[in-house]
Amino acid sequence: MKLPAFFDDMPRIRVIDPLADLLGAAEGGVLEYGYPDAVKLSGHSCPTVAGAFLMTRTALARLYPQDMPRRGDVRVELRQALDEGVTGVIASVAGLITGAANEGGFKGLAGRFARDGRLRFGVPMTGEIRFTRLDTGQAVELAHRPQAVPRPATLSALMQKALTPGADRATRKAFADAWQGWVRTMLVEHADDPALISVVN
Repeated sequence: MKLPAFFDDMPRIRVIDPLADLLGAAEGGVLEYGYPDAVKLSGHSCPTVAGAFLMTRTALARLYPQDMPRRGDVRVELRQALDEGVTGVIASVAGLITGAANEGGFKGLAGRFARDGRLRFGVPMTGEIRFTRLDTGQAVELAHRPQAVPRPATLSALMQKALTPGADRATRKAFADAWQGWVRTMLVEHADDPALISVVN
């Protein structure tokens, strides 16, 4: 499997998952997530997937400034309904890293380690997504503004050509390279840019 090289230029997110520790899935329960994990989950790389990864990274850094984030101990809420826009994609990436799941998630062992009911939709808020530590109640709300990183000037024309039935490999590659160049700019050059990922509350 060959992915664009810049996927690995993003800092990875390290979390500790007590359930993974208990069941021997990871030594000490330490898990590490990178942008390639979000891409493999989503099946594609785009500004939404990049934004979801960056929002989750920013939120966990705010909630756990000194300690490693505890996977499974964070509630994730989104302003929009599950079936609205790209909400489901954002929720999937945030849930992957935090362990938060909807009612279909893991129910726990002996009253511990539950993950269900921790991913909620249609929650009124100012921002786009809210992350809350369940042990302290501390919360952080964020918004993602992909328009802060302008599209390449030729992207729309390249997309139109690439989507034309019978488009050749060179045409599709030109579009793919431009598209991923846009995503790279977000992830590598604007990862900490408050104009792209802003903390609302």
